[in-house]
Amino acid sequence: MNKVIFIIGVSGSGKSTIGKLLAEDLHIPFFDGDDFHPESNVLKMSKGYALNDDDRFGWLQTLNNLAKKELKSNSCIIVCSALKKNYRHILNEGIKNSTKWVFLQGSFDQITDRINKRDDHFMSSELLQSQFDTLEKPTEAITIDINLSPKKIVENVINQLQDKSEFGLFGLGVMGKSLCRNLANNGFKISMFNRHVAGVEEDVAKNFKSEFSELSNASAFDDISVFVNSLQTPRKIMLMVNAGKTIDYVIENLLPHLSENDILIDGGNSNYKKTKKRNEYLKTKGIHFIGTGVSGGEEGALKGPSIMPSGNKEAYKQVQPYLEKISAKDKNGLPCCIYVGPEGSGQFIKMVHNGVEYVEMQLLAEVSTILKAMGQNLDAISSTLESWKDTASSYLLEITTAIFKKKEGDDWLVNKILDKAGNKGTGNWTTIASAELGVPSTLIASALFSRYVTFYKDERVLLSKNFEKQTVSELNITTNEVLEAYQFARIINHYQGFKLIIEASNKSSWNLNISEIARIWTNGCIIRSTLMEDLVDAFKETTNFLTNVEIIEKLNQYKPSTKKVISQCVLNDLTTPALSEAIQFLNGITTAYASANVIQAQRDYFGAHTYQRLDDPSGKSHHTNWN
Repeated sequence: MNKVIFIIGVSGSGKSTIGKLLAEDLHIPFFDGDDFHPESNVLKMSKGYALNDDDRFGWLQTLNNLAKKELKSNSCIIVCSALKKNYRHILNEGIKNSTKWVFLQGSFDQITDRINKRDDHFMSSELLQSQFDTLEKPTEAITIDINLSPKKIVENVINQLQDKSEFGLFGLGVMGKSLCRNLANNGFKISMFNRHVAGVEEDVAKNFKSEFSELSNASAFDDISVFVNSLQTPRKIMLMVNAGKTIDYVIENLLPHLSENDILIDGGNSNYKKTKKRNEYLKTKGIHFIGTGVSGGEEGALKGPSIMPSGNKEAYKQVQPYLEKISAKDKNGLPCCIYVGPEGSGQFIKMVHNGVEYVEMQLLAEVSTILKAMGQNLDAISSTLESWKDTASSYLLEITTAIFKKKEGDDWLVNKILDKAGNKGTGNWTTIASAELGVPSTLIASALFSRYVTFYKDERVLLSKNFEKQTVSELNITTNEVLEAYQFARIINHYQGFKLIIEASNKSSWNLNISEIARIWTNGCIIRSTLMEDLVDAFKETTNFLTNVEIIEKLNQYKPSTKKVISQCVLNDLTTPALSEAIQFLNGITTAYASANVIQAQRDYFGAHTYQRLDDPSGKSHHTNWN
């Protein structure tokens, strides 16, 4: 069906430039409405007088007749100001179903500057104010910001004329589905894809679309080619599939259907090294790749997660409006989404986020063990944890409080859960990265290995019969001392996590903004807490928050309780590896002269690895024949 595309806006907004470029791209005729003014109108404007409605009436009818004539054989583009609604009614008469409107929108100052720079423009800038006074902004038009480049404006217009989706999401697992609903709830026109596997996964996208009213304008696909072609160019596709080889399979399946400058966003928990390799590979194909950490679980993905994108910064700017809009907002209303840095830095910090999360979960498990040994049942433990909200508020504390309230029959549900803790790999990667970078993330390793210990359920049951444990009669501690030990360990956990990020940033020249990373973790993500909010300001002053006066005071305040709690746990055979490691680490990192001199002497003895001397400031290496 032929269409007439009216490009409208005040003089100086670039109607003719955009109209000509659009006509070239669409291979259709172009007409400048100014060329159809009667001589009386041109003379009046050249003398500095504004046209009135009577002057414009015949001109608008002429353009309407032109549109009708062209529509008989072709589509066409006509540019004119058409500032009032009734002007557009005249242009539209008899052809309403065949018209499309494009409104070029700009500020008075911007367009004044444009007109003053053009010697050949027949309208003086003094008349521009009358046009702005006359302007009745169209509600039915494709509205385009003239701040964009002409090429980008034309690209946007073509995309919207074709009524294609703005954003695509590939993979409809739990997170993918929630993100789709989030995007749709924020007004974005999206395309959704899920694979078709006969008898296993059939019509997943279609069925999901029919399930939620907010997806009524979304498009659902199980054919990759049709899915890709449903998207505006450059295409923006977020991949929400399992990390690992699956991502590579998906990329290879997508590549034949993509075009240069399309953008793929990996929103899964991919290894940051793999992200870097994929980025380099796709660069050779002309495709942009953005590795993006997403935290918040199913609820966060739906209501607003914390989002950590990295990669090519210019490519990120094209997806920024979408990611920022769907993200959580901090206490100041700012999006919990920032451009993190190059390569896989976004997925590196998400990996560390998950490592910190491992520890936070382990600490709460250890705290519950202590409170239970103190004689509290799960209702009482829940009440105790709830009472800590004012001083140690966090999302994980909140959900653990709720977990200990949940009953099934006469017993608490958590008591019926098998005591084997799973993991999806990010804790492993964080521990490996710590070792590779030489950073002592001891609590993350402790939390990870604590999970590994739980895997050996049968062996634990067997060995529990061989080793008698101290029977807890009464722990000589208070719930407040347990709280202070918990707060102490959390500070150390966050110190170690951010220390790992800082070292990675320095060694990879990522130039990460640590305060901003803390800020986007204050809402939406799993490790959001009031402690994280405090760290936002602390990191504005230093990258080592153990030098922050307030944090030093807190650690000194909490340390006596921590020592007491851990001592009582050791004496009573209670397993508290993360709590114990927290104080061991602080003791180590605050020891000016450590026992490493003995280790270095041992290394020199058996391997001639040499050592340096305190009394030799040159740093020269020494070796001794110890026999």
